[in-house]
Amino acid sequence: MDHGKVVAENRRARFEYFVLETLEAGVVLTGAEVKSVRAGKINLSDAFVVAIDGQLILRNARIVPYEKGSYFNSEAMRDRVLLLHRAEIQRLAGKVAQQGLAMVPLRVYFKGSLCKVEIALVKGKKLYDKRATIKERDTKREAERRMKQY
Repeated sequence: MDHGKVVAENRRARFEYFVLETLEAGVVLTGAEVKSVRAGKINLSDAFVVAIDGQLILRNARIVPYEKGSYFNSEAMRDRVLLLHRAEIQRLAGKVAQQGLAMVPLRVYFKGSLCKVEIALVKGKKLYDKRATIKERDTKREAERRMKQY
């Protein structure tokens, strides 16, 4: 997937979950929110995606109000609609309902002038899976360190 300028990344998601599938979705934002996102004032750490009435909703994504905005500035934690084809939304909602999966945003980026979110269908990791991930990362880092010495 070709990502333009990556503005924000949810690095915690790859540690907390197994990523099964990723998709690109558009986001419905106000003008002041777009300016704030371009400035990198977005936090995805606690964000998740839910399917409600045939729409995907991005929840708990904090977009700091634009400092030069007027009274049109919107609330930082409001729900934002994600744009995807109806068939895709139904397919994802079905998988979440049947298989006990979840949807989380992985990164926010601009593709041309459009703000996009990469969402992932994920399955939660158990504690021992997280420990294995940490061990794998540490051994990889150690191997790179040793290679650098020679």
